[in-house]
Formats: sequence, structure tokens, C-alpha cells
Amino acid sequence: MATIDQLRSNPVVEDRGLDSTMILNMGPQHPSTHGVLRLLLEIDGETVVRVKPDIGFLHTGIEKTCEAKFYQQVVPLTDRIDYLCPMTNNLTYVLAVEKLLGLEIPPRAMWIRLMLNELTRINSHLVWLGTHALDIGAMTVFLYCFREREEILKMFEMVAGQRMMTSYFRVGGVSMDLPLGFLDYIKNFISYFPERIDQYSNLLTNNPIWQLRTKGVAVITKEDARTLMLSGPTARGSGVDWDLRRDMPYGGYDQLEFKVPIATEGDVYARYLIRMEELRESTNMVRQTIERLPGGPVKSDAPKVVLPDREAMKTQMEALIHHFKIVTEGFTVPEGEVYQGVESPRGEMGYYVVSDGTAKPYRVHMRSPSFANLNSIGVMCEHNLLADVVAAIGSIDIVLGDVDR
Repeated sequence: MATIDQLRSNPVVEDRGLDSTMILNMGPQHPSTHGVLRLLLEIDGETVVRVKPDIGFLHTGIEKTCEAKFYQQVVPLTDRIDYLCPMTNNLTYVLAVEKLLGLEIPPRAMWIRLMLNELTRINSHLVWLGTHALDIGAMTVFLYCFREREEILKMFEMVAGQRMMTSYFRVGGVSMDLPLGFLDYIKNFISYFPERIDQYSNLLTNNPIWQLRTKGVAVITKEDARTLMLSGPTARGSGVDWDLRRDMPYGGYDQLEFKVPIATEGDVYARYLIRMEELRESTNMVRQTIERLPGGPVKSDAPKVVLPDREAMKTQMEALIHHFKIVTEGFTVPEGEVYQGVESPRGEMGYYVVSDGTAKPYRVHMRSPSFANLNSIGVMCEHNLLADVVAAIGSIDIVLGDVDR
């Protein structure tokens, strides 16, 4: 944990003299930190000299908990890493385990995963846009974004019975098929959502106050973005042309057509434009998944790994036995290790899973984008105004559950 004495031991501070700067705490209760984050700020008047993030207030020990659970029991834990994109975490983990198992999933399950993963991206970006605008002083956008987000949460509840912590993706496919009327509900949503994006843009993009608060603010160069291992819209806003969906495709993304928005300015405004364009691209990808969604099963035919259908359990003793053994004893995974990365709404989300041949993972480590992207806050805020720290935090779209784990 950083202390005031450690900040003051900086030679630059000593050269100026302690009386020329002030050390302030921002958080851990400050609303603009979007979670329990403490920032140690050294300021000279209204100018930020240094920023030191202090994390760990939300540490849950989830990675260690995974070692005591069966592989299928880890899925609900992944929902709670980044609670704004739980299905993305589900996807990353199940893809990693399926790699270790050498398990193929049915085409219908693959397209359902793609559809819901992009809806999850839209959901996450809506929360980012609404809260980011609210932090800077634009209240109307917040209300509009949560109006559309409510529709997406209803979709999640339709397929999983849960609005946020869905645990819908499973090793070998998805938990159940799409309910009746679900596709019509999505088609209706994507038919009017582009107009709603235009509403957000009309309120902000050319707004002179918004531009004054975001253009040229919290700039991070392409070189710094690469050095700090940034990813997602934060890196792409600085000209880093990298998106795992396109450059290291997984889970069927190589069958979708989409563009990866890039900007070069590296400021808050550039990161805003990137995510606004991603809302449109994700809508287009959801449309493609609906058009290409095939029929067929939604779970692999692997009786010793995937739970059998409930109807089969009523008439087949073997199905009942497999169900009992998977639930009570889990399923074994061959020895080995694997890393699976996906493009989450915040950047590269990666799961490193190690198997020792038993029914429980030996190690599960999450490479979270918020943790990596938070490293940039010091570079972004240096020599900016104190009021711009709020805009900088919002522009990297951190989730503290994703930082601390």
C-alpha cells in the first residue's frame, strides 16, 4: 500500500519542497472511482503532479477458491470477476477448459455464445457511457443508457433466469436452449437500437462542453500504451490496432464480419468515440448471429462431462448415473495447462488454467484488463487538472471487481 511518506520521498517532490505540493486522498468512497478504489494524489494548486492507485479493497480470493471447486462449479465464480460482463468471463473460462478436454461444442451453442457475448459488450458499454457522462456532468445520457440496458438485462433473464450473474455458458455448450420468443425480442431491440446510439451521440459528440472536458485530456501515447500492456478501447484509442476477436479469433469470431475502430489522439474523447463505434459494430454482429443461427443441440455429446438432458434422466438409467456422478464427483480433465484470451469490453481478459488430472483445477489465474489498464492512470493524469482525474478514470472503464479479484 502506498503511503504519503513514499510519495514524498520522490526526488522531484523534494527538489520543489514539501510546501509546494499537497497530498490528497481520492476515495475509496469517491463515486467517480466506480468501486472501492483509493487514489493518492499529489497536487500543485489545481495541477496533478502524481497519482498512485491503492487497490485491494475488494479482494475476494476467487482464484484460490477455484482450486477447491469442481470444474463446473467454477463458472458461477467467473460471473463475479467483472460483474458488468459476466458472460464474457464465462466464455473465457469454458473455452480454456474445453481446450484441455479437446471438446468441440455444437454449432448452435457457438452462435448462441457469440450472440450473448456481443449483447454483453453492449450492456457493459451502456453502463460505461451513462456513468462516464454523469461523472462529467451530463445526466440525461445516463437515463437513456439505462433505459436500453434494462432491455438487455431482460434478455439475460429470459435465457438464464438471472439478470446479471447468469452462469449460462457451461463446459460443453450452454445450460439450455433459447426460450420461445427470444429471437423476436432481440430482433426488435436491434431494429431501434442504432437510433438510440444516435441519440447519445447527438447529446455528446459535438457538444462544446463535452469536447472541452474530453479533448486533449488524459492523453496516453501509442508507445506508452504498448509499454503499459494496455488493451481494448483504451489501447485502440491511442492507435494500437489490436483486437483478439480479429487477430486471434476464438469461439467463431472468424465467421463474423466487423470492423475494429481505431483512433490516434489517445485522449478521453478518442476513447469515447471508439466505444460509441463499438456499440454499432456489436449490434451488427448480433444481427449476423441471428441470421446464421442453426438448429440442433446446444450441448456436446460427452456424457461423462456434460450433464444429460432432464428428459433422458427420466427414462435412461445411464443418464441418471452420469448426472449423479458429475454433480457429486465432477469430471476429470487431462493434465496440462492452457491460456485462453478473449476481447472483453475493457480489453484482453485471459484465463490461465492448470490441470493435475483431477476433477478440480490445480490453478486458475485471471488476467484482467481493468488491472492492466489502471496502470495508465498515473501517466494520463500527470500535468492535468485535478478535475480531469474523474474524466480519466471514466475513460478507461475500470471495474474494481476485475482489478482486485
